[in-house]
Amino acid sequence: MNSIGEGLWQAARLVVTLDPDLVEITALSLRVSLGATLVASCIGLPLGAWLAVNRFPARRFVIAILNALMGLPPVVVGLIVYVLFSRSGPLGVLGLLFTPTAMVIAQVIIITPIIASVAHQAIRDLWADYHDLLISLQATRLQRIKTLLWDGRRALMTASLAGFGRAIGEVGAIMIVGGNIDHATRVLTTAIALETGKGEFDMALALGFVLIGLAILVNLGLHFISRTERGARW
Repeated sequence: MNSIGEGLWQAARLVVTLDPDLVEITALSLRVSLGATLVASCIGLPLGAWLAVNRFPARRFVIAILNALMGLPPVVVGLIVYVLFSRSGPLGVLGLLFTPTAMVIAQVIIITPIIASVAHQAIRDLWADYHDLLISLQATRLQRIKTLLWDGRRALMTASLAGFGRAIGEVGAIMIVGGNIDHATRVLTTAIALETGKGEFDMALALGFVLIGLAILVNLGLHFISRTERGARW
């Protein structure tokens, strides 16, 4: 690369012409991150709602642990998943190490506490408004949770988008469990690290443009949903 300007031009050309490698890496990144977000949402959203509705002795402790898990070091999560699915590990027989499935599992562990914590805060506020009504209707706990999940769907979409934004930018854990294998487990973040190390700044910049674009789209989605939610409450 003779100059920064030339590198930016070549990177833009790769994006505009839909370079096959760029498209493949982006598609895998979306498949892994969206899959992890879907699984984590199925776990985290009901968990957050359940914690908001139920009262039990260790509730504050559980919520504190959940909030603490939001800061899980990704490389530690990657190491744990690696040990579990390595050949000598307890789940090594499944043969999932260095596959997209292992990457999804690692991302699920990382983003589930984030989604659950955000969902808990949103549902807790909603529960304060609905408490007397649902109690007077003698709704069961399951019915309460279903009602809160449905009426708080916009806020819960924000929780899921926050999880997706965290997942799409993850590099440490998926580098460990995925191995950054070409045409198999190479995603945007790991590819950027690899191409930068190789001195292939054109592709690294192109991948960076795509990643930034996805991050902007996620933040625009969060902004739009938040504005819609505030408007619905007025």
